[in-house]
Amino acid sequence: MKTGLAYRSDTMMLISFDPNTKQLGILSIPLDLYVPIPGYSAPQRINSALPLGEQQRAGFGPTLAMQAVQVNLGMGVNAYAVVDFTALIKLVDDIGGIDINVPEAIADYQFPSMDYGYDPLILQAGIQHMDGYTAQKYARTRHGSSDFDRARRQQQVIFAIRDRILSANSLPQLILQAPSLYASVSQNVYTQLSLTQMIQLALWLKDLPSSSIHTGVMDEHYVSNFTTEDGAEVLVPYPGALPTLLTQVFGSDYDQP
Repeated sequence: MKTGLAYRSDTMMLISFDPNTKQLGILSIPLDLYVPIPGYSAPQRINSALPLGEQQRAGFGPTLAMQAVQVNLGMGVNAYAVVDFTALIKLVDDIGGIDINVPEAIADYQFPSMDYGYDPLILQAGIQHMDGYTAQKYARTRHGSSDFDRARRQQQVIFAIRDRILSANSLPQLILQAPSLYASVSQNVYTQLSLTQMIQLALWLKDLPSSSIHTGVMDEHYVSNFTTEDGAEVLVPYPGALPTLLTQVFGSDYDQP
């Protein structure tokens, strides 16, 4: 499994939380979005910003990725968090697993293993209890569907984690364990946020009703297929379409850069 900052992002989400209006917005960004990257003359896939930044200087990758999102979506971005899948696995395991309603059966016999082989993912439709390793496979599989569906599965995982923590009343205990838990995954999490800030966010999210959470996927309604000169299949945004999506997810007064 790829870890660290030298690889293209496997998942990209823009998350905004406003304690004043008590609203949370989550937008999934397609990895193949072909857009300008600050400092580069030719467009690139947006998920390449992370390794491109690392090539410039160590630790700059997350900042360049943040800048790329800000420039292309026209929305201010104040901080970043890069989380390796190993940290996700540990979190899900630490809360006792998560329950996800799988909409369609999955039989992905070519899911990549950690040693570059295959580790099939077989899931029946319906409610499935998943440990951390299965949850990250569910979030990453490209089985028989588009990357837009994959993005929706990733959002499912996020909400399932939240539901598990709240339903089991695990948050107080997790907060008490936060320093040791963070120390155990710190090599797999890169962020500008302090541990104190993350705890404050968790406490704020605890009391947030589901009706105040708005999600979106930059899907075929907002991007179109495009083939580059070298034959690469990518996605380009429809001109003028993104403000509508941003307003739906983040509200009419979303932050401008």
